[in-house]
Amino acid sequence: MPGGQGLGTLLREIDPHWLQGIDPALLAAGRETRLGRQVLLRCLVQAPARALFAPAPEPVLDRIAAAWPRERLDSFLLNLGVLAFAPAIRAEIGREPVRRLKAALDKRYLLALDRQMWDGQVPPGLLARLQERLAAAVSDPDAPAMLRALFARHGRAELRQWGATHEPALADWTLLLYPADPGTRGHLP
Repeated sequence: MPGGQGLGTLLREIDPHWLQGIDPALLAAGRETRLGRQVLLRCLVQAPARALFAPAPEPVLDRIAAAWPRERLDSFLLNLGVLAFAPAIRAEIGREPVRRLKAALDKRYLLALDRQMWDGQVPPGLLARLQERLAAAVSDPDAPAMLRALFARHGRAELRQWGATHEPALADWTLLLYPADPGTRGHLP
């Protein structure tokens, strides 16, 4: 049964809502023993993460954990979110909003402007929704944190959507490591 590096990483970093109802003291102890990890894995089997857990979790979990550690995945998801909001970022012309975007995104701001990455063509209704969400985040007193959270959340939706057909285990890994946000949908081609 499970005991690999990937499972240990998953059980340390999993978003807490997947393990609701488990006493925090038992949860901490469960992460430390093989039997505890087995019990926690059985709880996770209820999660919609079939690609990670079937037929046997160790090889897939170990591969995904090695390829996508949290720090690398966080950065990639932020990049995806910035790219997804590129049409709205490109349309922003106000001096103060642009200054806040540049300050929050640093070099990622250039990613949003790069039409070679993606031309940013979206239907007018989607563009309006992106602009509205971007404007709300930019105008928040803590704009940098709000913008990073917005882009990371949208990046997770983009990766889960793409991963559902191209890399299901990566989509499941992303689903389990971060809070669920069923209202966010991806739109990148």
